[in-house]
Amino acid sequence: MKPLIKDFLHSDSAIDSISVQGWVRTRRDSKEFSFIELNDGSCLANIQIIVDASLDGYEQIKNITTGSAVSINGNLVESPGKGQRWEIQATSIELIGGAPDDFPLQKKRHSDEYLRTIAHLRPRTNKYGAIFRIRSKLSHEVHQFFQQRGFNWIHTPIITGADCEGAGELFRVTTLDPAKVPLENGKVDYQQDFFGKEAMLTVSGQLSVESFCQSLGNVYTFGPTFRAENSNTSRHASEFWMIEPEMAFADLEDNMNLGEEMIRELVKFTIDECADDLSLFAKFVDKTLMQTLENIVNNEFVRLPYTEAIDILQSAKSSFEFEPKWGNDLQTEHERYLTEKHFKRPVIVFDYPKDIKAFYMRLNDDNKTVAAMDVLVPSVGEIIGGSQREERFDFLQKRIKQMNFNEEDYWWYLELRKYGTAPHAGFGLGFERLLMLLTGVSNIRDVIPFPRTPKHLEF
Repeated sequence: MKPLIKDFLHSDSAIDSISVQGWVRTRRDSKEFSFIELNDGSCLANIQIIVDASLDGYEQIKNITTGSAVSINGNLVESPGKGQRWEIQATSIELIGGAPDDFPLQKKRHSDEYLRTIAHLRPRTNKYGAIFRIRSKLSHEVHQFFQQRGFNWIHTPIITGADCEGAGELFRVTTLDPAKVPLENGKVDYQQDFFGKEAMLTVSGQLSVESFCQSLGNVYTFGPTFRAENSNTSRHASEFWMIEPEMAFADLEDNMNLGEEMIRELVKFTIDECADDLSLFAKFVDKTLMQTLENIVNNEFVRLPYTEAIDILQSAKSSFEFEPKWGNDLQTEHERYLTEKHFKRPVIVFDYPKDIKAFYMRLNDDNKTVAAMDVLVPSVGEIIGGSQREERFDFLQKRIKQMNFNEEDYWWYLELRKYGTAPHAGFGLGFERLLMLLTGVSNIRDVIPFPRTPKHLEF
C-alpha cells in the first residue's frame, strides 16, 4: 500500500521522492507557481502541492481543475505557510481524470438538500467525508466492543417469514409476476412463490439471534434492517443499520447496564480517535456538540420507570404537541424534554405498558407493564429500545394469540421456550441515530451513504 496524505501530514521528517494521488480541491495560480490543495479521502485535511512554472509539462496545469484526479511525484518539505507543517514540491504531475466546468462541487458550500441529490459525489465534501470516516471507524469499534466482552457475531437473515415488531410495515420479497399474481380465494397464493410462503425483508435480526443466544450465550448481530413505513421525518429511513446484542441468563438490569456502557464507550472512542473529523461538526454543525458528548461520557444515566416519566411530563411547565398520558408511547418532544431540560443527561425509561410494546417482552408481575427499556439521549431522543425477553412458554404463546399473529410462523421461537428455556435480554441500537448523536447532524439521510426513503431509490 502506498502512503496516504494523512501519513505525510503526520511525518516526523522531510522525505525525498514521494508519490501521492488524490482529487483536487482547489488550484491557485501565480506567475511563478501554482498551488494545488489535494485530498485523497484519508483525512479531513488537504496537503498543499507547489508546482513550479518551470516544471516540464507545466502548461497542462490549466486542465487540472477542481474535482480532477491527479498523481504527483515530489519531495515532502517543511512549509513556510501558517497552519501546515508539510507541503509537497512537485517534480512531476499527471492528470489522470479531468473534471469539466460542470463538476457540481465547484463552490465550497452546498446545502444538505442539494447534496442528497448527488449522493455519489457528496463524500468528496469535507462534511460528508468526515461523516463516513467516522462511520467506518465506529463500525469497527462496535465489533471490538462486543468481541472484547466475549460476544459472538451472528449473521442473521435479511429475508424472513416473521414480523418481529408486529407493525406490518414490511417490504415483500417475491418472484411472482405482478401481471399474473396467482390467487386462492381472493388472496395471493404464496405457495406458488419462491419460498412457498410469504417472505419479507427483516425489520430486525432479534428473533433469529435469540436462537443463538440460547446456545452460544452472549451474541450480537449488526446489519441492515428495513421498514416500509411511509414516514418522511428526519429520524426515519426505509433501510438502516441495527446493532442488536442478546445476552443469556440476563435480566432487564443487565440490559440497561450493557446499553449504557456501550453508548458511553462508543462516544468516548469517537472523541479520542476521530478528533479531527469531529472538530468539523463541533465548529460548523453544533457548537454545543463537545459539551453534549462529554456530558454523556462523564455522567451516569438516569434510570426512570415509565410511570414516573409520565408524572414528570404531566407536571412540566412546557407545552407539548402531544399530551403525555399513561398508556401512550413517549414522543420525541417528551424524550428530549427529559434528557435536555429536566435531567440534562441521558435517561433510561423502563417498565412500559404492555399494550404499546412488542409481544416478546417479558410481562411484569403487575400484569400491566413489561420489562422493556428505552435509552434516551439529548438531541436525538430514543437511541436504544430493548427488553428482557419472555422466556415462559405459556406467557409467550398467550401473547402471540392476543396479537392475532399466526402461531405457526413462530413455532421455532416458541420451541426455544420449550427446550431448556432461560432468561435472556437484549436491545436494538440504531446505528444512524448514534451517528446523529455523535456529529450533531439532524437528518438521518445525511449519516447513511445512500439514503432509502419513500419515493427515493437512486444511486
